[in-house]
Amino acid sequence: MTALSSHHYLFEPAKSSDAAPFLVLHGTGGTEHDLLPLVRTLAPGSAILSPRGNVTEQGAARYFARLAPGVFDPDEIIRRTHELADFVLGAAEHHHLDLSRLTALGFSNGANIAATLLLLRPETLGAAVLLRPMVVLDQPAPPGSLAGKRVLLASGSGDSLVPVDQPPHLAELLRTGGADVEIAWTRADHGLTAVDFSAARAWLARG
Repeated sequence: MTALSSHHYLFEPAKSSDAAPFLVLHGTGGTEHDLLPLVRTLAPGSAILSPRGNVTEQGAARYFARLAPGVFDPDEIIRRTHELADFVLGAAEHHHLDLSRLTALGFSNGANIAATLLLLRPETLGAAVLLRPMVVLDQPAPPGSLAGKRVLLASGSGDSLVPVDQPPHLAELLRTGGADVEIAWTRADHGLTAVDFSAARAWLARG
């Protein structure tokens, strides 16, 4: 099996040569179509690479398995992160995507694996918008590995799935590697709101 065939995916070519490409990563139980309307609104004209999670948990697609809600196997996360990273490298070569400008936009489980891509395979991403992320791999990025990369954490202050100390901790893990990390807090639970979209739009505009 080639790296490119490891994930079922959707690709939309860029409509603007100036627009940064996006890697779109859905939440648990989602599909490669879920976040397309959002990224088309936030970044019109961008190329979109949207792989489906290839792990199934009680019928729900995910990017890595979990032992229980909020409980993870580091070996599983590391293996799946490298698997996805190899896919991204293969897809970028096949579709002529600039990895230095590739921006991940992930929600929940998708945000978590985007974070581990930054921690373990920083060459695959130039920036990331992480919607409702938590710490699933508690290790800091190697010093200098994320220099010049921007990351937005869009977190809910009332998130029933993500403890309130998790986004700041994740931010520190990424900052250890030199990333420019911003946390945008919203008075919300795990679901996304218009405030999250506004924060993401403003953050992208500043890039």
